[in-house]
Parts: sequence; structure tokens; C-alpha cells
Amino acid sequence: MALEFSPQAHKRLQALRTRYPTAQAACLPALWIAQEEFGHVSAEAVELVARALALPPAHVHGVVTFYTMYHRRQPGRHHLQLCTNIACMVNGAYDVSAHLQAKLGIKPGETTADGRFTLSEVECLACCGQAPAMLVNDVYHYDLTREKVDELLGSLAAEGTGHA
Repeated sequence: MALEFSPQAHKRLQALRTRYPTAQAACLPALWIAQEEFGHVSAEAVELVARALALPPAHVHGVVTFYTMYHRRQPGRHHLQLCTNIACMVNGAYDVSAHLQAKLGIKPGETTADGRFTLSEVECLACCGQAPAMLVNDVYHYDLTREKVDELLGSLAAEGTGHA
């Protein structure tokens, strides 16, 4: 079965298109709608957005591959996006990354076998004053240390298990 937007997503896309002067300007929020709808932006979703906006698929693909906020593969239940830009780097982001990799058994860009965690290294989360920082799904975590990471992973792992 071909990928299609839900009626609600179609309505959102139509409303979105009226708020932007060009289809290119509407591309980013349209891709966000696709990601919300399907969990990630697959090649098929790129084609769907291109058709919805009457844009060349190559343009939409270029946008998806440029921005790290779009997931080209389904991320795990908890998407850990660790900033490794300069402020975070000098404040220990690579130490935090190594610790996360050791704890989870994955490298950046990978998802744990159980599908619970995806680890990504991203450029900037705009939290330079509280570096190193990480975005977990939509929640920011600041001033990370190995201990804070262990506590965070423990709380995330306990979600849905009935354990506190």
C-alpha cells in the first residue's frame, strides 16, 4: 500500500501552504508534518511531500539531508541527540558520548537492538552556557556528566516497566 497522509495531515498541509509565500518556504514545516505522521522521513515520504507542495523531489531530499532534525530512519523510543559543537566539546561532550556508547552498546547513528535508544551527535543545541547538552526526544538535559547520564538512562529505561 502506498504511503499517504491522513486527512488531518492533509488539512494541516493545506493550512500551512497558505501561510508561506512559496512552496520552498513551506518545505521545512511540511517535512515536520510528515515526520510527525510517519515517525521519520523515508524516501517515500520525501516523494509525498514533493507532490503535496509541487516541488521537485530532489529539492525536498536536499532539505531532508541537510537538517539533522529530520530522521531518515525510524529512531528508537528515546532519541538521544548529543551536541558535540565547540562549547559542548570542550566541556566533555566526547567523554559523555563515549560513556553513552559504552552503556548502550551502540555508536552514533545506531539504535539499540530493543529499539529503545538511538544515539546521534548533533552540531548545536544552543545551550553553550550549560554544556555539554543533550536533547532526549523533546527535552533538554544540561551540564551532563557520566553520573547524570547514568541517572537519565536509568529513568528512561524504567519508563513503561512499572519500576521507578
